[in-house]
Amino acid sequence: MADVNRGNRPLSPHLQVYRLPLAAITSIMTRITGHALVAGIVLITWWLVAAVTSPGAFACADWVVRSWLGFIILTGSMWALWYHLLAGLRHLFYDAGYGMEIEQAQKSSQALIAGSVILAVLTLIIFFAF
Repeated sequence: MADVNRGNRPLSPHLQVYRLPLAAITSIMTRITGHALVAGIVLITWWLVAAVTSPGAFACADWVVRSWLGFIILTGSMWALWYHLLAGLRHLFYDAGYGMEIEQAQKSSQALIAGSVILAVLTLIIFFAF
């Protein structure tokens, strides 16, 4: 017989009740940044193809790349690249059996976020210094 109280109970685990650990959030972000890298790749590919197509096409693509929208897309893609790289290195350690404890995973997740932001800022500083 069907459970009559089933409609009154929350699903388990429910995101309003259950808080995802930082390691789970960083794992989800790894997948999101992998997909987000496509935006930067498309923009750079369009710019390169336009460069060999015609001066008019290159002027249009170059204007978009040098605009504030292009800057945001390329900066976000650069951060996503650093994040995805560091997450991949962390997964190499996971595959070797290191860092699987909860406390170690928490610290590596914090290091992953901090490291990607620091490397992205350093990349921007070096880019604008030259």
